[in-house]
Amino acid sequence: MRILVADAFPDEYRAELTAHGHDCTYVPDTTGSELPRTLTGHDALIVRSTTVTADAVEAADSLRLVIRAGSGTNTIDVDAAARHGVHVCNVPGRNAVAVAELTMGLLLALDRNIPDNVADLRAGHWDKKRYSRARGIHGRKVGVVGLGRIGLTFAERVAAFGAGVHALANPNRDEQTRERARAIGTVFVDSLDELARSCDVLSFHVPATAGTRLMVDRHLLAQLPPGAIVLNTSRGDLVDEDALIDAMESNGVRAGLDVYADEPAAGTGTVDSRLAKHPNVYGTHHIGASTEQAQHAVAAEVVRIVTAFASAAPSDAPPHCVNPDAVERAVAASFPTSTSSGGRP
Repeated sequence: MRILVADAFPDEYRAELTAHGHDCTYVPDTTGSELPRTLTGHDALIVRSTTVTADAVEAADSLRLVIRAGSGTNTIDVDAAARHGVHVCNVPGRNAVAVAELTMGLLLALDRNIPDNVADLRAGHWDKKRYSRARGIHGRKVGVVGLGRIGLTFAERVAAFGAGVHALANPNRDEQTRERARAIGTVFVDSLDELARSCDVLSFHVPATAGTRLMVDRHLLAQLPPGAIVLNTSRGDLVDEDALIDAMESNGVRAGLDVYADEPAAGTGTVDSRLAKHPNVYGTHHIGASTEQAQHAVAAEVVRIVTAFASAAPSDAPPHCVNPDAVERAVAASFPTSTSSGGRP
């Protein structure tokens, strides 16, 4: 297959794709607006943060597979891909440790005021009296919203610091998740409001969906105790940013954030965010999954997806495909009598 790799991707895994007989075009700085004119002739597309719009999908003449080298697919127009018979896959779970580590780092930074410590020391200011004030993590109640791979991995780490983990009850959780949650003494509650009222830290680890958009709103923030901490390392559109600013100013809420509603799509650029500039916020640059360990784990899974897709029958969906049924319907509508089989070119 001809594969366009439109974001940074480790050299050894591109070499592995080439060794498997694929023709890789590596343009890691490709922007979403450039994709429509660069996808021509490519069967597969690998992206990380590059946006894949309906225009890009429609302009592609042979595209059959899009892989997001990460856990979400909110930067990809999955519906447009399905209409054109394009499978969309993600790589869930391989970056869980990296995101959990950053979330833990933000929590510790907020509790001990680490960034301000560093800034003052570099500026020549010594203020031990101010920076000696910290509550500590041990014994605190930490609400984890979303016990998927990332949320559960974070929960295990914060429990190791002696915090009490609280989460929403969910009868549909698999037994492995239940067992891991029980092992760290997770306390389950029935509603998000109850979680906010009973915890002084809320950490969000849910995907961007219609149901999670703006879930951190004025109502929820009003349930938090004074001085509570909000952590968001998932998606920016979970948070009503104006409401969070108001809660910080009226109730002393603090926030550790890796994502923002209007963050730049490119790897570098300028940002003008009231929320990111607020003194009660310690923020990072959407780097949750950006450890070397995580990127290698993700890249290895991308290679596995490509290999499985290339060798499967055309009717088979690749691993971690998020739109298999829609693609199947689109293909059936285009080729109602097709009975072809065998691997893909």
